[in-house]
Amino acid sequence: MEAPPERPRQGGELVLVRRQPPVVPGLREMLKARLRRSCACNRQEFWARVQDLLPATRWLPTYRPREDLAGDIMSGLVIGIILVPQAIAYSLLAGLQPIYSLYTSFFANLIYFLMGTSRHVSVGIFSLLCLMVGQVVDRELLLAGFDPAQDSPGPGGNSSALDAEAAGRGCGRDCHAVRVATALTLVAGLYQVLMGVLRLGFVSAYLSQPLLDGFAMGASVTILTSQLKHLLGVQVPRHQGPGMVVSTWLSLLRRAPQANLCDVLTSAVCLAVLLATKELSDRCRHRLKMPLPVELLVIVVATLVSHLGKLHERFGSSVAGDIPTGFMAPRVPDPGLMRRVALDALPLALVGSAFSVSLAEMFARSHGYSVRANQELLAVGCCNVLPAFFHCFATSAALAKSLVKTATGCRTQLSSVVSAAVVLLVLLVLAPLFRDLQRSVLACVIVVSLRGALRKVRDVPQLWRLSPADALVWVATAATCVLVSTEAGLLAGVLLSLLSLAGRTQRPRAVLLARIGGSGFYEDTAEFEGLVPEPGVQVFRFAGPLYYANKDFFLRSLYSLTGLDAGREAARRKEQAPEAGVSKGDSVKGKDPGPEGSMAALVPTVAGFHALVIDCAPLLFLDAAGLATLRKLHQDYAALGVALLLACCSPSVRDALRRSGFLGKDQGDVDEEGQLFHSVHDAVQAARARQREQVPADSAL
Repeated sequence: MEAPPERPRQGGELVLVRRQPPVVPGLREMLKARLRRSCACNRQEFWARVQDLLPATRWLPTYRPREDLAGDIMSGLVIGIILVPQAIAYSLLAGLQPIYSLYTSFFANLIYFLMGTSRHVSVGIFSLLCLMVGQVVDRELLLAGFDPAQDSPGPGGNSSALDAEAAGRGCGRDCHAVRVATALTLVAGLYQVLMGVLRLGFVSAYLSQPLLDGFAMGASVTILTSQLKHLLGVQVPRHQGPGMVVSTWLSLLRRAPQANLCDVLTSAVCLAVLLATKELSDRCRHRLKMPLPVELLVIVVATLVSHLGKLHERFGSSVAGDIPTGFMAPRVPDPGLMRRVALDALPLALVGSAFSVSLAEMFARSHGYSVRANQELLAVGCCNVLPAFFHCFATSAALAKSLVKTATGCRTQLSSVVSAAVVLLVLLVLAPLFRDLQRSVLACVIVVSLRGALRKVRDVPQLWRLSPADALVWVATAATCVLVSTEAGLLAGVLLSLLSLAGRTQRPRAVLLARIGGSGFYEDTAEFEGLVPEPGVQVFRFAGPLYYANKDFFLRSLYSLTGLDAGREAARRKEQAPEAGVSKGDSVKGKDPGPEGSMAALVPTVAGFHALVIDCAPLLFLDAAGLATLRKLHQDYAALGVALLLACCSPSVRDALRRSGFLGKDQGDVDEEGQLFHSVHDAVQAARARQREQVPADSAL
């Protein structure tokens, strides 16, 4: 093995030797090489790409039944039992019949089993997406001349409507509703697949956690408002557009005297049982090996009571109606409807992908494995594209079911196949048994499922103490969702997040530093006491990037803290004594004014310091405006006889300074030694040494 070459020394000290930068290929060569790699396909490459597209083909051959099978079966059964009542209940949010929710749960579990990279995420119906789908469905029903507030005609209405659709005798309200939902789902899925193909998995990172929490809170209030009519058993019009929540509340107050007493009593009993059982389960979750299927028990008991007591016939209580068994023939979504809902599908795709990717990454970090964000987009997109041909609507990952899945011992996505088998059993055999289930009971299941999102309001005070900007994003997003619409709330949250990010970089913290005792470390003079300022040297720190939006704030902060407006003072001196100033063509460009150089050294300084050191450690990047600001600042300070030194520059900042010509024409290591330093202390010591050398020279002159 060859010994490494000895590092060159200068003055007895080790110095850095810059490596030659690698040759970067041009854009044309890069595209040709990438195209060549993409087109070259042998058997091994083909199988690797299949495994990337279908991750199940990679881990299934190494599946360990003894270690993983029991946990996967248990978690799959529990999730399947939870999915059935939730699927039937969430159909109310989407404005569709329960059979379509069961279809959605079945297909989504199977597709994510094949394509997902997360082992613990549960993909299926999600309350927020159901709400967004339901709003579009209601709008299109109104435009088509149907009444969105009209419930099913009776226990047998669903079956007859679906039979008519299957036979092709026309398209009624339920038929048109599912066509709108499938068209919206297909477009949203295509958006997500396109994001995955274009490697846009990073886009979901711009939807911050406060934004998602605020959106979940605002959407939960909207969902709660939409379910109150089922809890009370009253008929209210479905409002659309801005102020939907407020208008619905006003309608509910006007129709409150017409509430169905049977539905009100049923809702009160079911809410009390569900909430009490949920609280008890939360307190005893460490003792329970699996969560109690309380929703399923409540639905079974309520269905028996409604059937035996004939609540629909005797008291007019609204029920779910007939749920047919089996699968309907696939159908291509309507292209005309797809064009109409193309804009509505965009926020649906963003919300679904953001929640899915963030949940997948969260569970991967907690269990010590990795996921691929772009593959997650492809998986969730295919969970929407393919089932859209089988009368399904939008799906994504759901936090509550994913937590239950993890708590019940899930090891791999094989549990999704077990959950799909449970849903398939209901689809083929058990679905008609829920014919007499009251809609008020389904509304109770939905309302209780919102507990986690509604409780997030308690996190706002702590979030305000940690970051007022994030708290403002949370409140603004939630308030806009409630007062305007869910789409407007998402847009307002994104805009506020970007504005808060820009605001933090536009006005970062700017301070002067001083030395900590006799050490080589420097800290903020406004924050710490007893620091030792360096005589004749000012150390300035700007805790942010320097770009076009904050260059003026950078100069104002620097001039205010140092007590000298270098630009104005240099211009004044140039006007008063042009023969002693620095001409426009004699720009310094990185060269420090020496005793034999510019006559500016002979001009008496008014600054009280002879050197300015800028701590560039927090300086993330420089754009063209930031580089121009530094060049102008260097020129102004040179005209005043003040040296400008830069310390702790990152490699990207050093490269930008070299390319801009800030370091001189040669751009070599010798030029950088006088301008760039590896630490603030080195820059301060160099400034003081130069001043000691310059004083005898000035005296001789």
